Amino acid sequence: MRSYVAAFTALLAAGLLFFGSGAYAAEPGATYYVSQDGNDAWTGTLAAPNEFSSDGPFITLERAQDAVRALKLAGPLPAGGVKVVLRGGRYALKKTVEFTAEDAGTAEAPICFAAQPGEKVFLTGGVRVPAFEAVSDPAILERVSPEARAAIVQSDLKALGVADFGAPNDGGVELFFQDKPMTLSRWPNEGFVNIKELAVPDDHQIHGLKGSKTGKFIYDGDRPSRWIGEKDAWLHGYWFWDWSDQRQKIASIDPATSTIALVEPYHNYGYRKGQWYYAFNVLAELDTPGEWYLDREKGILYFWPPAAPGPEDVVVSVLPTLVTMKDTANLSLRGLVLETSRATAVTIGNSTGCRVEGCTIRNIGGNAVSVGGGANSGVAGCEIYALGKGGISIDGGDRATLAPAGLFADNNHIHHWGRWSRMYQSAVSMNGVGNRISHNLIHDAPHMAIQFGGNDHVIEFNEIHRVCTESNDAGAIYAGRNWTMRGNVIRNNFLHDISGFQNKGCVGVYLDDMFASAEITGNLFKNVTMAAFLGGGRDCSIVNNIFVDCNPAIHVDARALNWAAYHADEWVKEAAEKGTISGIAYNKPPYSDKYPKLVGIIEDEPKAPKGNIIARNICVGGKWDNIEEIARPFLAFENNLLDQDPLFVDAAAGDYHLKPESPALALGFQQIPLEQIGLQNDEARAAIPVRVE
Repeated sequence: MRSYVAAFTALLAAGLLFFGSGAYAAEPGATYYVSQDGNDAWTGTLAAPNEFSSDGPFITLERAQDAVRALKLAGPLPAGGVKVVLRGGRYALKKTVEFTAEDAGTAEAPICFAAQPGEKVFLTGGVRVPAFEAVSDPAILERVSPEARAAIVQSDLKALGVADFGAPNDGGVELFFQDKPMTLSRWPNEGFVNIKELAVPDDHQIHGLKGSKTGKFIYDGDRPSRWIGEKDAWLHGYWFWDWSDQRQKIASIDPATSTIALVEPYHNYGYRKGQWYYAFNVLAELDTPGEWYLDREKGILYFWPPAAPGPEDVVVSVLPTLVTMKDTANLSLRGLVLETSRATAVTIGNSTGCRVEGCTIRNIGGNAVSVGGGANSGVAGCEIYALGKGGISIDGGDRATLAPAGLFADNNHIHHWGRWSRMYQSAVSMNGVGNRISHNLIHDAPHMAIQFGGNDHVIEFNEIHRVCTESNDAGAIYAGRNWTMRGNVIRNNFLHDISGFQNKGCVGVYLDDMFASAEITGNLFKNVTMAAFLGGGRDCSIVNNIFVDCNPAIHVDARALNWAAYHADEWVKEAAEKGTISGIAYNKPPYSDKYPKLVGIIEDEPKAPKGNIIARNICVGGKWDNIEEIARPFLAFENNLLDQDPLFVDAAAGDYHLKPESPALALGFQQIPLEQIGLQNDEARAAIPVRVE
């Protein structure tokens, strides 16, 4: 891993990364402490118990929360605000920590719940499984493979107080060993197998691809015969499209005809020969270290541990959410390790100036952080990984009035998400108006890195690589299907090594189905298939980008003039009948004032990809364009440097700055601030290079 990532992680662990306004960096006017050797009867004003054990820190967050509320009721908060310092240790939460308006700070007196610098503080929503025993039930031993019989162990979760196990297909209990997620028993242990034939062929087809609406198919080989008699066996498949997965329960298996039937309702798109799937939640497939299975009727957990488990090694997730902030303000979490919730770890709703800073968020069954509504709230300087679904979701601002929210995801290291929900789960999802995604390092996931929708957003200085690894027809940065979502800027990002499932190809920046009026400017794309993609949209710009070994660098089509016309027809009809497009009064203020090109769109060949500019780009290696011929006359090309040495400073070392004599500079190309891309910190911002590996 790059040295600057290691440096960032070390600073994060030491509590030396600080972000945000000066108010958060000021000395607090009051400080309370929480420690595992504390006592809720004490004042909480001492970092450790005194020599008489008569005073010291609190022992619970709830008691510290009550103390801050009491301080507020007694009068104005002190200048500098209040800090609650958590001493090192693992705090097993029995219920979600809920912050409300009662917990709000002010801009001058914020409230912060923070780890003691240099000490590891864990807020966990899981329950420890302290002991296991050998499996002795002959029925269980007979069912598993011979190599597993001496290796698997069991524990009674009901005896530990865990009775709600959730469903095996989504949102249920998960198992973690030595802080890593383990695998619910599956076959094959890695990858997929393919549908051999459809059992019920019919006339179902989509875009000329034939399939079946019936969830019944023929498998290859005889492995599924082992699953007959399983209590709750499931399949996870990409049943028709590469980008649409779904988990479905097995209804029956007929080994005589090699047929699997699924439980209705069937997949929305149907099923297609050759598509891929795997089986999971199958006791008979508990056949390799790291796999587990739970008998949900009896509450017995079966596990093949990768090493002999100690009393602290195994955790099962229980609590849905760790922390909520609702209708509050100027409240932050800092330097904590947040782990093992089944759903979203932290939710921030309708709040102002609330932040999650310098935290580690890991081993989460759902999303890491959801920020909805309010203003000027966000996530900064966190490491976020091992997520069942997505990373950070920010959604705020008013699309009717175009009032911005100022929500943000800044300077986070987000990786290895989508463990459970594989598709349409992004490292950062951004919707609404006037929000920002910046300086993040994002990598290793089955689908998209950034999804956005809405108006006037900025996506800048992010490094993205090794995403869309389990999907084709997917985009690392993706938005789709709207004429009124305008004013978005995608600038100064570095996207590299993105090539789709089985290297079949995907997209870097994907503006899908007539998405309009986005600026793609100042980005570096290296080894990305279809790096910049305009799917029939209007008024977009691809300007001042560097494309290295991309195939192709740009793609533009005119889909609304052919196969996707029905989408545009719906908007034209809506405009005629209601005076709106996608529910927006597009030809009235504030839209008519801010986006004048939108006003007359219905009268100006609305289905044509007009107003797109492709200018002052550099393309080296790979292929320059893939443009649908009927789209080409609508495009403006200016001063692109193609198939000519642009004179990079040192491409072999990953330095894509241009030498002063570069012919691209003579064409008007502006140097990209590559040194500012990716993770940053206040102490070493200028020293962190951008490297291509």
